[in-house]
Amino acid sequence: MQKIEKQVICYNCLTELDLAPAQKVLRHEECDKCMVPLHVCKMCEFYDVRAYNECREPSAERILEKEKANFCSYFILKGGNGADSDTQSKLLSAANALFKD
Repeated sequence: MQKIEKQVICYNCLTELDLAPAQKVLRHEECDKCMVPLHVCKMCEFYDVRAYNECREPSAERILEKEKANFCSYFILKGGNGADSDTQSKLLSAANALFKD
């Protein structure tokens, strides 16, 4: 069984970034393609819409704007893998099949 290497994918444009999961990202760094900030809640390992304040780190301060650069000291760059993109592809295919004429 081949191990799938995790990759970092921009939350906005879904482009694979030349970064490694858990790599240090400065507050001013941006996606090369769509220019959105990368040190944001939506790019963090702890980001979870089902968690209280949408963050699984209980000690983190509340951040209201999840797509704006922040100074959170608990930030860990999230890596995605093929399973995440496979799930998105399956959902998109199912939606397309549902609305097909």
